[in-house]
Amino acid sequence: MTAFQLVRGMRDILPDDAARWRETEELVINVLQRYGYREIRLPLLEATALFARGVGEATDLVEKEMYTFPDRKGKSLSLRPEGTAGCVRAAIEHGLLRGSTQRLWYHGPMFRYERPQQGRTREHAQIGAEAFGVSSPDIDAELLILLARAFRELEVADAVTLELNTLGASGCRTAYRQALLDYLTPHADALDDASRQRLTTNPLRVLDSKAPATRAIVADAPNILDYLDADAQTHFDGVRRRLDQTGVPYEVNPRLVRGLDYYNHTVFEWTTTALGSQNAVCAGGRYDGLVERLGGRATPGAGFAIGLDRLVLLRTQRAEDRQTEGRRTKIRCCAADIYVACVTEAQAAHAGSVAESIRDATRLRVLRHAGVASLKSQLRAADRSGAQWAVIIGEEEARQGGASLRPLRRGSEASEQRLLGLEALLRELQAGAKAPPTGGEVPANGARLGE
Repeated sequence: MTAFQLVRGMRDILPDDAARWRETEELVINVLQRYGYREIRLPLLEATALFARGVGEATDLVEKEMYTFPDRKGKSLSLRPEGTAGCVRAAIEHGLLRGSTQRLWYHGPMFRYERPQQGRTREHAQIGAEAFGVSSPDIDAELLILLARAFRELEVADAVTLELNTLGASGCRTAYRQALLDYLTPHADALDDASRQRLTTNPLRVLDSKAPATRAIVADAPNILDYLDADAQTHFDGVRRRLDQTGVPYEVNPRLVRGLDYYNHTVFEWTTTALGSQNAVCAGGRYDGLVERLGGRATPGAGFAIGLDRLVLLRTQRAEDRQTEGRRTKIRCCAADIYVACVTEAQAAHAGSVAESIRDATRLRVLRHAGVASLKSQLRAADRSGAQWAVIIGEEEARQGGASLRPLRRGSEASEQRLLGLEALLRELQAGAKAPPTGGEVPANGARLGE
């Protein structure tokens, strides 16, 4: 019988990789929470019309990339291709925008039907954030400053670049759109097929073309910064000034546009040269008209989405680079902090009791050996698990109601195995959970000794 295989474009994240994913997610979420953003959980399925109206019917996402199907009553539904439209729908539906500022974050899978590549699968994961109710440049800058901090704490800041632009308000964008059309139309025959189609639907997207011939034509196209009115210029200057004051580096890229229709004023991307052609790690901007377009009261908004697939790839690559350079890396797969080994089956009940006592007294991850094996093989398994300590239960340990504690990593204060009573064992492990080891490797996921 033929074994089932993964659906094209989906992906399994296996345990070793999942550890890297979990640490990356937790680091980003921790930064979001420190800036006052609160979690909102959104459904995977939405009405197709939500994306057509919010994102734009003429966008590639709506025209070509959505997983869309009728339900049993014939209503058109789509797997979410992005998070902003669903977040706005939820905020309107549940009255979150009534006279208050909201800072929200969400996390989970998105779906786009496109050719799978490294870091871009049909199922991919994002962490997104949306801020509602603030029209000043403060919130644009806050999002960028927050992201700069997250990338520093993820240890990839030296591998990403912030590209910044503005689309101005609707009047600026309309004037620029016409100027761009006037410039591009005489060159229509020399544009790539996709760009020729965009001339009549979304001409700003021609600026985003990767086709060499089109890029050569676009190089001399009008500059959107020349079409800003006074208010749009003041807003963009305000964002830049706040970034300059906080030391966040950026590059102004007047050719940067976002592929979704709802953006105005500030747009941005964090890009990297370390992952080949798929260079965008995070993108976002301001969308002051979207809430009203989706049926709510006019409310300013701004947000971003981080592509976790690419971010995890980038972190892994940077960690491997640091290892090559002889530097300590924080990315190390680890299943446990404590590994409980039992010498014979006769001590199994006591081993189980000790493991539960450690779990009760600490937040450390405790892995108890299952089945019968020699102590030597159990200690090898303990080392493979990444645990900091082995807790060993033998005949003498069971008789005294305690356990032997053996350090498995460099940097532990005690270097020898010691037999301890249960209370002394728990005190030592509690102290170890508060005091980091002075050397060795740091596990990559979950609660850790030293945290």
